[in-house]
Amino acid sequence: IENPAFETPCSDLGRQYLAGPARAGASAAAPAGPGPCPEEGPCGWGPCTPRALQLCNNSEGYLAAYSLLAIFQGVVVNGLINISISTIEKRYELNSSLTGLISASYDIAFCLLSLFVSYFGERGHKPRWLAFSAFMLGLGSLVFSLPHFSSGKYQYGGKIEDTCQTAETTFANATCSASTNSSLHKYLYVFILGQLLLGVGGTPLYTLGTAFIDDSVPKHKSSLYIGIGYAMSLLGPAIGYVLGGQLLQVYIDIQIPKRQATTYTKVDQDDPRWLGAWWIGFLACFFAIWLLIIPFSCFPRHLPGTAKIQAEKVSETHDDGGQVLVQTNNIGQSFKDFPMALLILLRNPVLMSLIIASSSEALVATGFATFLPKFIENQFGKSSSFSATLGGLVLIPGAALGQVISGVLVSKCKMDCKGIIKFMISTCSVALILNTVFLFAKCGNEPFAGVSETYNGTGTLYNLTAPCNANCRCSRSIYYPVCGSDEVQYFSPCFAGCASYLFNNMEKTYRNCSCIGKPKRENGSEDFLSEAVPGKCPTQCKFLPLFLTFFFFAVVFTFMSTTPTTVAILRCVPDKQRSFALGVQLVFLRLLGTIPGPILFGVAIDNSCTLWDINECETKGVCWVYDNERMAYLLMGISAACKIITIIFVVMAVYFYKPPPLTKVLPRKTSEKISVIRT
Repeated sequence: IENPAFETPCSDLGRQYLAGPARAGASAAAPAGPGPCPEEGPCGWGPCTPRALQLCNNSEGYLAAYSLLAIFQGVVVNGLINISISTIEKRYELNSSLTGLISASYDIAFCLLSLFVSYFGERGHKPRWLAFSAFMLGLGSLVFSLPHFSSGKYQYGGKIEDTCQTAETTFANATCSASTNSSLHKYLYVFILGQLLLGVGGTPLYTLGTAFIDDSVPKHKSSLYIGIGYAMSLLGPAIGYVLGGQLLQVYIDIQIPKRQATTYTKVDQDDPRWLGAWWIGFLACFFAIWLLIIPFSCFPRHLPGTAKIQAEKVSETHDDGGQVLVQTNNIGQSFKDFPMALLILLRNPVLMSLIIASSSEALVATGFATFLPKFIENQFGKSSSFSATLGGLVLIPGAALGQVISGVLVSKCKMDCKGIIKFMISTCSVALILNTVFLFAKCGNEPFAGVSETYNGTGTLYNLTAPCNANCRCSRSIYYPVCGSDEVQYFSPCFAGCASYLFNNMEKTYRNCSCIGKPKRENGSEDFLSEAVPGKCPTQCKFLPLFLTFFFFAVVFTFMSTTPTTVAILRCVPDKQRSFALGVQLVFLRLLGTIPGPILFGVAIDNSCTLWDINECETKGVCWVYDNERMAYLLMGISAACKIITIIFVVMAVYFYKPPPLTKVLPRKTSEKISVIRT
């Protein structure tokens, strides 16, 4: 049937398959029925095709290998690197702007290569491209760990006192001094190289790897398989955070040097000088990822049954003439066709609407993935580690559940392209409604000496120094909050005027704190002690369970549009440009979403700061205290604006979509009957 609506990405395979029965009657030498395509080979390496490997030579076997690679990619890129970045800052004397460059290097490599890899890999051997992906991901992990082995042992220096000391005590950061001529910062280039290699390895995974799934399974199962693959990729960051957190409890050089391990200088995990073994996870992932080269290298160019599956598919490409143009001019055969192929996609209004919608969603997702722990920490008075755990428990399962649910619904309901886009409108609308949790689940600020109130009537607001701690020579560069017995939070034991500490039942208590007065509810009792305990004061706000519940479902409905977006993009473009379309989407996704997302959220959070760190050199550093209500309103505003943009562009995609003439005039059952007759 010479109709572009029936053209498939393997049109030659489909023609061979469909021509099988006709040729059987015309020639005795022809096969009696449709035989497998010559490119649908067995699983193996050349003539070596063990029978045991053929059990994995199907879509389920490929999905298992794809999921493992996606998991390890998430472990390294979104898990280990994120949790190790602060340790790398301290160890190699890098500032936050330089570590931000390290983090952005992955996206830079991805953007530069995504279009070319997806374009040239479309007609290539996709499983071997994924073997190359595994090779580069493993190599990037190895390179990222190399600075540890060439930078020597970690020297952590003398102990930093956190209590109020006498005037003759000398502090490491008491005076402004020029930075030393250390060569450790030169390892920045090694980290950037490792991230660039990881970006090269990640490019084929989410373009060619996803398109290969769509090639190899029936249309109604495609969304389910892609949803499972995407959900598995979200397990990677969770595993990376758990694994990295455990490894950071191990000393960076495994064993503390004996000459430093004295009674007075030995460090523990509560010491600011402690650095964990960040490098072990990267080394382990290097070996694990390289093992995945083996299964990907043995898969054939097309899985058995691909020709039959492709012959049964009816195209749902947006009817703007792109499919006919691609088929007529055979676009995609050489590099000369690259500009024309890109122009065809950029002129597809349905594709571009879906890309902008998904980029807007990605901006919100990456922003909250980066700053949700900080929001929980400041809003609800939790520790940074506990806030990170809560953030992971909400984001990772919610995102995975949303992608699996949407994949199952699209698969079971056998939605067509237009139905999928309408489904996205409903999920985004529900997510927008749930986003209002920021309006009623916010908390005010707890009393903070020197910020929200004075030191028992002495000192001034927004000044941590008062007469009670003026002689302590405290450093504002060491933020170690304590809660006084007067139920007021202090910047550190030094700023609370605490002169000593002791351990009661393994719990540290600071005593003789000159700045701590009697609490307002104290009835003048004579046995009052001026004490403080490490950590922030318990918050009186009880909205945390409510916030986590609403935000969890908001994450679920937000990510319920991820898998349908991918499936809709694969269906609305010419069949021979599906991998290329995913490459174009991922470029825009990073340029408009994942790169500016954390930046925009960071600017909003910094705009709600009420106390900045100003060191002895008068240099502005990190923010210590935020205005909670202002932070909640700003984040809610950004999130709501992006949701509205997403809904607008998804509605535009529905408006612009024009199915091919055949599928537009025939009911679904009739189209299915035609497909059966053709087969």
